[in-house]
Amino acid sequence: MSLGELVGLVLTDYTVRTVSIGSAALGAVAGALGCFALLRRQSLLGDAISHAALPGIGLAFLLTGSRAVPVLVLGAALAGWLGTLVVLGIVRNSRISEDSALGIVLSVFFGFGLVVLTLAQRRPTAAQAGLETFLFGQAATLLERDVALIVVVGTSAVLVLALLWKEFKLLTFDREFAVSIGLSATRLDLLLTGLLVAAIVLGLQAVGVVLMSALIVAPAAAARQWTNSLSVMVGLAGVLGAIAGAGGALLSSFASGIPTGPTIVLIATGAVGFSLLAAPERGLASRLVRDLRTRRRVLSDGVLGDLYALACQHPGRTGHPHPVAVLKAMQRSRGGVERSLRRLEADGWAREVQPGEWSLTTAGLARAREGFRAELGADAPPVTGQRR
Repeated sequence: MSLGELVGLVLTDYTVRTVSIGSAALGAVAGALGCFALLRRQSLLGDAISHAALPGIGLAFLLTGSRAVPVLVLGAALAGWLGTLVVLGIVRNSRISEDSALGIVLSVFFGFGLVVLTLAQRRPTAAQAGLETFLFGQAATLLERDVALIVVVGTSAVLVLALLWKEFKLLTFDREFAVSIGLSATRLDLLLTGLLVAAIVLGLQAVGVVLMSALIVAPAAAARQWTNSLSVMVGLAGVLGAIAGAGGALLSSFASGIPTGPTIVLIATGAVGFSLLAAPERGLASRLVRDLRTRRRVLSDGVLGDLYALACQHPGRTGHPHPVAVLKAMQRSRGGVERSLRRLEADGWAREVQPGEWSLTTAGLARAREGFRAELGADAPPVTGQRR
């Protein structure tokens, strides 16, 4: 399918258009807010909130008898917020660590949610059918009003983030200083967590309870590999989240039988894998290249130093050639002498006087003396016959 046909399908097909826009908006909001959870080392918090929201969905249905998305989202938000307060209460009033508290709340609320959903399924009315889709999401059921809710609430959350950008940034990187200048760290914590709760409950219908935490963490983790700037990271995470949301929606639309939520998460996870591999500073590929260059430089410097040590044995004859066999004997624990000599030749520091015999150039002699001073903090010995 060409790009024009793809655009035409998105513009003309109601379901594809609705699901794509809703998933992209959800991914953008989740990615932007997930950066703060990642940087504050609270990635598990998103998992705990999403699982804690499940009983809220069931209770909202049991109490109201309505399966309207705003009603269920409100119930999920209240339950998720309650789960967050329970975590904070456990951490502050006991010796239980935060990760342990998150694990406790996650499992207890999720188990309670499954019980509530089971009770809801036993009701004689047919309205409760489909509540279990909130476990893994069903983006195909998104309607225009659901997308409007995602856009309105998500935009509001992003605006609050922008208005309190300096405060949230300071809280994330230097909490003690934020408290020292009079900021209420507790209130900021609750507000930032509330924004995260809003992003999570918005995505339960599309991505589901089980996978929503991945959409919070994955775009942020991918963006973190490319930049050291918080503003760039948040923007990039939002873009990656939107791409994952729209891409997952489109792929699931073209291939029958592929669920949208897991596809969105897989695309976001693919972005993390690519970023871990190809990011210019933190990527595994760039790190491998840097390590290889460092190893080559160390080997070349070793051969350069050996050439200088040999030159010291021939006073007044700095251009005296030395056999490669001698250099190999001096570098027997390192190897790669020939390649190092060729690199030194390319740098203009050594030359092959005749096949198999090498000597330092004038520039190489100066470079070796400079390296000696940098290594030992002293002047290099002159080429007078004394060994280095």
